Amino acid sequence: MYLVNDIIAFLAANLILSQALGTSTLFVAADSRRKLVGTACCITIFTTIGSAAAYFINKLLPSEYKNFTLLLYVLTIGLLYIGLLSAVYFITPERFEKIRKYIHLSAFNCAVIGTLFTMEQKSANDPSLMKLGEYVKFGLEAGLGFITAALILTAAFRKLNSSKVPSSFRGGPAILIYLGIISMAVYSLK
Repeated sequence: MYLVNDIIAFLAANLILSQALGTSTLFVAADSRRKLVGTACCITIFTTIGSAAAYFINKLLPSEYKNFTLLLYVLTIGLLYIGLLSAVYFITPERFEKIRKYIHLSAFNCAVIGTLFTMEQKSANDPSLMKLGEYVKFGLEAGLGFITAALILTAAFRKLNSSKVPSSFRGGPAILIYLGIISMAVYSLK
């Protein structure tokens, strides 16, 4: 029973569907399964490690410097971006060209920065969440939520782009309406 509750909470708290974070990257990822796997893995890495870094930023940054939170988040993501690119280059230089496009798509995605700010707000409202484990868990859930949202979108992507859909509605508009309907259904589970 707890597993079912966790899955429902995981879907209901999904940043992608409830706040439309990362929607443009979601469109790119839903185009093919290979792109979906690469992008989803990279976004999960960025949200998880970025959330851990956000914990330390929020904990160590004095209150009079809270205006610099956005700058510190962006710098942190930039450092993660450079670190991940470097790691991939040194670990598998022959696959670097194939993998780097997923890192580029994922690094400065609004789902990543949105995850950091959402967790900051949640921990400000509930001080019991101001723990490293909670931040990492939330980052991992956000990344897995992105994967779930991408899978949901992939299921309908080809049909929403087919010739059966009116040309003025095909593509982006149909996908956004579809995401809105899915997000309302997921939000009702909350």
